[in-house]
Amino acid sequence: MKAVYKDIVLAETETYEMVEGNVYFPKESVKWELFSQSDTPYTCPWKGETQYYNLSVAGEVVTDGAWSYPDPKPAAKNIAGHVAFDRKVTVS
Repeated sequence: MKAVYKDIVLAETETYEMVEGNVYFPKESVKWELFSQSDTPYTCPWKGETQYYNLSVAGEVVTDGAWSYPDPKPAAKNIAGHVAFDRKVTVS
């Protein structure tokens, strides 16, 4: 799987998790130099507290373009250490 925005690869992996139609990439597959933490708060009722990230790509900032669950609830433990992307990012 590959996550791409503006022809820039944000993450690429052969192993991933799929939840609610979103591909969750292992953190080690992500190009963290393109990410910065967002202050946007959200807590999913069954996954837990969300950490959003802003993406800085080709001079553009995509606010809350990615997210993760640093300490997910037990029902979502399979996405611990993974990152998913907004629909603006092409994942294929």
